[in-house]
Amino acid sequence: MPLGLLKYAWKSPESMPRFFPDETPLKKHYDAVIIGGGGHGMACAYYLAKEHGLTNVAVLEKGYIGGGNTGRNTTIVRSNYLTSEGVAFYDESLKLFEDLSDEFDLNIFYSTRGHYTLAHSDSALHTMRWRAEVNKFHGIDSEVVDAAHVKKHVPYMDTNCGGHLPVMGALYHAPGSVARHDAVAWGYARGAQSYGVEIHQKTAVTDIRTVGDRVTGVQTDRGFIETPRVISMVAGSTPTVAAMVGLKTPIEIFPLQACVTEPVKPFMDTIVVSGSLHVYVSQSSRGELVMGASVDPAQLHSTRSTLDFVEGLTDQMVDLFPFTSRLKIMRQWAGMSDLTPDFAPIMGKTPIKGFYLDGGWGTWGFKATPVSGKTMAHTVATDETHHLIQPFSLDRFERFNLVGEKGAASVGH
Repeated sequence: MPLGLLKYAWKSPESMPRFFPDETPLKKHYDAVIIGGGGHGMACAYYLAKEHGLTNVAVLEKGYIGGGNTGRNTTIVRSNYLTSEGVAFYDESLKLFEDLSDEFDLNIFYSTRGHYTLAHSDSALHTMRWRAEVNKFHGIDSEVVDAAHVKKHVPYMDTNCGGHLPVMGALYHAPGSVARHDAVAWGYARGAQSYGVEIHQKTAVTDIRTVGDRVTGVQTDRGFIETPRVISMVAGSTPTVAAMVGLKTPIEIFPLQACVTEPVKPFMDTIVVSGSLHVYVSQSSRGELVMGASVDPAQLHSTRSTLDFVEGLTDQMVDLFPFTSRLKIMRQWAGMSDLTPDFAPIMGKTPIKGFYLDGGWGTWGFKATPVSGKTMAHTVATDETHHLIQPFSLDRFERFNLVGEKGAASVGH
């Protein structure tokens, strides 16, 4: 029996503290206001308080903690990106993920599985070799393996794909992992509140006030708040919030859908991704197959899932894993994927003094949760851009200095 469960059994319900304390009334002034109560917003609040002593902070969430894209993703964590900038950034995030359960005293169900990105063509295999060399140069554990290796280590997969697109090889990334997305957001939220940060759910920001080129406060549906610092961490709502201060971003919003099957006995101890088939899949700790595909083809601010998505995804899944034809789909959902032209995020300072931006995550925001919070907290507290996010500044589009991560992020995962 786990020690935590045994301790709980000997305590009365009255002696157990609430996971989150009661919310307090909004104050008239905060040193910083974070818009967005997902993983990124909570992580930023946590590191602002813990590492920089900035505790007079409010996190404003129009819904509930982790109810946006944080609660709608497929929980994959990896660092096998294509560019040097992406590899350094996501590898730091992966390292932070490994210690979060101990840091929060909360099981986030972090599980290292190994991550296979399948190649079904010569051009795809070329890209895998390219990514592997970039990864190895930066000390990341990635290698190209042949079809025989894939067949040996993923024996339940039909590497012939029903004769449609046979597997020619794969990029194998041993540190590839999964974690429970809700627990990550809850852990950061509870940690932030333990330092005095306030979290206000059901609180929508309707406007951001500026004087000249400087932020002075935010208008909410519960009143006005004075603050010299506003951090936008709202994923698919980024263009709406940025417009409140007169900023235009090159972000486009596409729905990204996913689903899970009924739970079955554990058999899949790896993560499998196919860019050609637009499929990625892993098995959760509850036995469900967690599956997703690429973003929808048309721009739309919507979280509605469709029959067309699940029909297309299951058709490709049966090519890779024929036995899944017997499984039932239990749930499906969608999130809003905020994509940039170079498939890399927008982070850091903006032309509006005191307004900081964290957006453009597309399909890979969850895996960046710890490092996003840590680097944005540093940037906000010191007003100096953290070195890991300097390549992701908003003005890179004016300077035509794009990052170019599409080769490692063209499938939603």
